[in-house]
Amino acid sequence: MKKKYLLLSLLIMTSLILTACGGAADDLSGEVVTIFSAGGEEQLVVFEQNFVGFEERTGIDVVVEGSGDFETLAVVRAEAGDPYDILNFPQPGLMASMAKDGFLVDLGEFITDEEMSAAYTQSWIDLGSVDGKVYGVWHGADVKSLVWYPKAEFDAAGYKVPVTWDELIALSDQIVADGSIPWCIGIESGGATGWPGTDWIEDIMLRTASPEKYDAWTRGELKFDSPEVRNAFDVLSSIWFNEDYVLGGTTSILTTFFGDSPLPLFDDPPSCYMHRQASFIPNFFPEGYEMGVDVDYFYLPPIGDDFGKPVLGSGNLISMGNDTPAVREVVKFMLTPESIEAEVKAGNALAAMKGVPIDWYPDATKAGFAEILTNADTFRFDGSDLMPGEVGAGSFWTGMVDFVNGDDLGTVLQAIDASWPE
Repeated sequence: MKKKYLLLSLLIMTSLILTACGGAADDLSGEVVTIFSAGGEEQLVVFEQNFVGFEERTGIDVVVEGSGDFETLAVVRAEAGDPYDILNFPQPGLMASMAKDGFLVDLGEFITDEEMSAAYTQSWIDLGSVDGKVYGVWHGADVKSLVWYPKAEFDAAGYKVPVTWDELIALSDQIVADGSIPWCIGIESGGATGWPGTDWIEDIMLRTASPEKYDAWTRGELKFDSPEVRNAFDVLSSIWFNEDYVLGGTTSILTTFFGDSPLPLFDDPPSCYMHRQASFIPNFFPEGYEMGVDVDYFYLPPIGDDFGKPVLGSGNLISMGNDTPAVREVVKFMLTPESIEAEVKAGNALAAMKGVPIDWYPDATKAGFAEILTNADTFRFDGSDLMPGEVGAGSFWTGMVDFVNGDDLGTVLQAIDASWPE
């Protein structure tokens, strides 16, 4: 009998040990975690494919939902006490607001500083932080600090890609001396006319002021009518208001639809040789062009040595609305390259986290964008998107138009400051 009881005890002990060794993932099998996103249907399908391996390993069912009314629904659900498990924010402004309102979980409660630093550079960590706590981890990103050029003609003329601002200006002067026009620029966009100009100012701010001052500016703590912002407009003016530099001059800047503004690059011969615009602009290029042959791009160079190689862009970040073991496992997974593999290979995203192989990107163009992100000393989100709507999607846009129309800079900047909500 004693042997029988001893054998039974051993079986029970073995069962307990095996159960313990099974880990938390076994205990979470059958759990459902919902991620709410602002992406379109096709984007969401690819996004969900990132979780196939994770679901097989853990038994957790990751469900992705999306809506064009992301900002409204995310807040309504949180205020009703029924938050989404995870939110895939399209920009950090709403994330910060919801964190301050107590609707998001401090990720530092279960992700260590060492784990965070292993996955992201400090710049990305800072962008996901609110009041010293991390509420968002970055997933994908887009690059805005790009200059596009007609590669075949550019090379044939003997021009070299500039790596400093002085070289960029020297190249502009050389193109003028050769009888051509360096830049094509257009800021017309219907009710959003002016927004392409705000990107120029933001890129220049990152190259002439510290990241901390850029952040203070987007929060309204550094005024538009400040020496730093005035200087950014002066640098802009040195290109935009140079009669030899811009195709069609200021009239063309104001009246050319932004999607049409790079088309002169494709004229034979090119009517202009450079166009500063984000990584999405090839969507407006003529049919049949060949990237790397007909057109190519380079990184918008730094201005001086003080602030390294900053990159302006946009992207999406993951935050936690419900604190459960299953949700924590999904959020931890989002720090890994595997969590964006399907999107990277489909050409839908550039990875924000470390460790994503360059050969995952489907073409040299996307790989080049990724290298620009990887080599960035500082990444900052589109500033106008971080500002209150009255400014970032209002007075900043119209202020760009007024400035190009010839209004006094001080008057323009003071008007933008006056529009900032109390």
